[in-house]
Amino acid sequence: MRPRYFPLALCASLLCLCRSYTLRSSVSWVVSSNDVDVEDADLSEEVAPALLVDGAGLWKANVLGDRLETPGLGEQVEPESGEAAQLSSRLFSYPVEKVKKSGGGSSPPPHQETARTARYIAHYSNWGHLATISTQDKIRGVPFGNIFSVSDGPLDNSTGVIYFYVTPMDNTVTDLKSNPYASLTFSEAEGDFCRQMVYDPEDPRCARLTLTGKMVEVAPEELAFAKEAMFSRHPVMAKWPVGHKWFFMKMDLIQVWLQDWIGGVSIIPLEDYFKATPF
Repeated sequence: MRPRYFPLALCASLLCLCRSYTLRSSVSWVVSSNDVDVEDADLSEEVAPALLVDGAGLWKANVLGDRLETPGLGEQVEPESGEAAQLSSRLFSYPVEKVKKSGGGSSPPPHQETARTARYIAHYSNWGHLATISTQDKIRGVPFGNIFSVSDGPLDNSTGVIYFYVTPMDNTVTDLKSNPYASLTFSEAEGDFCRQMVYDPEDPRCARLTLTGKMVEVAPEELAFAKEAMFSRHPVMAKWPVGHKWFFMKMDLIQVWLQDWIGGVSIIPLEDYFKATPF
C-alpha cells in the first residue's frame, strides 16, 4: 500500500469498528414516566439503587429468596456468594412503589380547608419531630427533640391518630415515662409541593402542623391495626432487633395547631380534625 493512502485506510477501518456503538454514560440515574415524574424523582442514596438503568431500559431488582429477579427482562440471575450477596440484598431491596407514593399523595387541599389540610399533612408524612421534656442529667426539664417514623394508617386508610414504634432504649421514651405529654411537628417540606412551588420550609405557605397530646401505649385490641399502620409504611421495622423490646405507642390529641398561609395560625377543633379526610 502506498504511504499516502495509509491514513485513509486507517480512518476507514476505525469507522467500521465503531459503527455499531454510541457514546453513553456507564450508569444513568433515571426513571421512566410509568414510575415517577423524572423532574420530581427522588434520587437519594437509598432510592437510587432501585432505579439503575441498563442499555435495554428500566429494570428494578428485588431480592427474592436467594435469587435476584429483574422484572421486564424475564430473567433470574444467581447472586454472588458471601459479602457480595449481602451487599446486593441491602442495595436492591427497596420497594419502588412505596417510595413513589410516600410523602405526597395527591395535591394538597386548598389552604382555606384547614382541617382537611391538617389531616393531609398528618397522613402523608412518614416522619415527624417529637418534642418532650428531657430527663437527661445535663438538660433535665429542658425541651428535647427527636425524629420518629410515624403513621396514621396505611396509605389508603387515614385515621388521624398518629402511631409510633419505639424502644425503651430511646431517650425520648425515658422522657415520656416521666412526663407523657409531647408535641409532634410535621412540615409540608417533606413532600414535593414546597419544592415545586419554591417555598422555603419557613414560608407560611409551606404548611406546618403541630399535634400536641398525651403519649400512651397502644391497647391490645388496637395492636393489629397499629402494626399494619406502621409496617405498611415502614416495612424495614419488621426486621428490627427484638432485643430492643420495641412496642407501639400513639398520641391522644389535645390540640391541633396549623400554619398553612400568611396571616396567622389555626387552632383546629378536634371534632373537625377527625371529621375531615386527607383524600
